[in-house]
Amino acid sequence: MGTLGTNIWLFTAPGGPGAGIGSGAEPVETFLRFLANGKFLGLLTLLFGVGLELQYRSALRRGVRWPGWYLWRAALLLAEGLLHYVLIFEFDVLMGYAVTSVLVAYLIGRSDRAVRAWMIALGALHAVAAALITYALFNVDSQIGGPVTPLYTEGSWLDQVAARLQLMPIYRAESIFIIPMATVLFLAGSRLTRAGVFESSARGARLRTRLMVIGLGVALPLNAVTAFADPAWFFVDRYVLPPFVALGLLGLVTAVVARMRGTAGPLRRGLTGVGRTALSCYVFQNLVASVICYGWGLGLAARFADLRPWWVIGAWAGICALFMALSALWLRSFDRGPLELVWQWAYRLPQRGRAQVAGSAEQGSPPQTSTTSPTLRK
Repeated sequence: MGTLGTNIWLFTAPGGPGAGIGSGAEPVETFLRFLANGKFLGLLTLLFGVGLELQYRSALRRGVRWPGWYLWRAALLLAEGLLHYVLIFEFDVLMGYAVTSVLVAYLIGRSDRAVRAWMIALGALHAVAAALITYALFNVDSQIGGPVTPLYTEGSWLDQVAARLQLMPIYRAESIFIIPMATVLFLAGSRLTRAGVFESSARGARLRTRLMVIGLGVALPLNAVTAFADPAWFFVDRYVLPPFVALGLLGLVTAVVARMRGTAGPLRRGLTGVGRTALSCYVFQNLVASVICYGWGLGLAARFADLRPWWVIGAWAGICALFMALSALWLRSFDRGPLELVWQWAYRLPQRGRAQVAGSAEQGSPPQTSTTSPTLRK
């Protein structure tokens, strides 16, 4: 839902997603963009690291080789992101996460000292890259964002697919740029989980308080300044300060959830449903936004251009309410979202194939003699 809070400004820009990048022309729109810009990208990246840590722990408990089948999971994520990019949305993040997850899979089990060294090195690389780009933006006559194009108001869906394929190096630049930052946040999510950030203990409470002080007490006010500053601060405004704000959001949301008591109401059940169908909701929200905003659909981006930013807020709230309701209905009959079910089937497909091959080989093999050791038979 926070990711849609960022992307909805791209969908509703009459000139297309490229023209929707950057600061809003009006102070109200700039403030609304500031609330989500980069912060939920950072939070999503932290949570990917948490998920990777949980899968790593599961592999250790079961005694299976790591990363092992996790690499197949990363390949599926890359394929999912590629399809999502080509068919639906120019600024998909899943492809970048797939590449990052492979690197982190080989780092997550190393010592805290080694992980800390990688985090410092990649964090410094990311900061230097953002600083150099910011310096160039201040000293070179350049603009953030792409040109205004009638493709999204007049073009067909196939025209947009062709444009995504043609302009892939440009649209995929962000996925490449964020890999160092994403690696740091993946590892941070893993280490925060080990440190007890989700525990309902005094140690967990202290850690969440520190995160809120850093993210919401220090980084958020600085981020508010860059949001209203010169557009040349774009990279600092989106990729440098928001990850720290995301740490504060992680501490805040976890602290609120830890205090919840009693039976869940409709809102809480709806949020839980979205969490259990997160991948499906991510793709679904971008698909619905395309249908209502682009010319081959309802064309509301051009029709309601004079009603910005107010109609954009309504579009975001309506799409969120829609997939909250649909996820709750879906989970009455299934334990996973529709794309999650497909993902689970694809993830287990090679394992079932190997099991069938092993079973066939075992049926065709000669009986083992009594001299065969138990280890070899196993």
